[in-house]
Amino acid sequence: MLILGIDPGTAITGYGIVAQEGHHLKRIGFGVIRTEAKADLALRLTKIFEAVTAIIQKYRPEIMAVEELFFNKNTRTALAVGQARGVILLAASLAGLPVVEYTPLQVKVSVVGYGRAEKLQVQEMVRILLCLGEIPKPDDAADALAIAICHAHSHKLNRRSLV
Repeated sequence: MLILGIDPGTAITGYGIVAQEGHHLKRIGFGVIRTEAKADLALRLTKIFEAVTAIIQKYRPEIMAVEELFFNKNTRTALAVGQARGVILLAASLAGLPVVEYTPLQVKVSVVGYGRAEKLQVQEMVRILLCLGEIPKPDDAADALAIAICHAHSHKLNRRSLV
């Protein structure tokens, strides 16, 4: 199964593509989509939409895993990230790509085994699970890979519970 993980953001959206082959996970690709902070929000959202659409067309994933919106104290940031998530979900929908969503807590538990894991612990486990020489950079790309890994682990558990 080919999984596209997305860590949404308006300034930086991380993406990671992971192949699940039996019990093994393999990194296929990762990176970030950057937008200019001074650009009009509509243009930034358009760039995110077009880039996610291109990633879907290039890699042909079977499913997209997206981090759910974490609402912190900054409502302005939360609204902007929500808008970015909207165009990301639209890109998936137009491509006929199923979408699953995971909370930051679910990602941490799935990847590290501990819901209060630090960011560096998650990144190190991503490195180990994908047999990488170093932690993927930037952080947003590593987070997107963690989201894809979370789905791979959750998907396996969900399949087992059906048997």
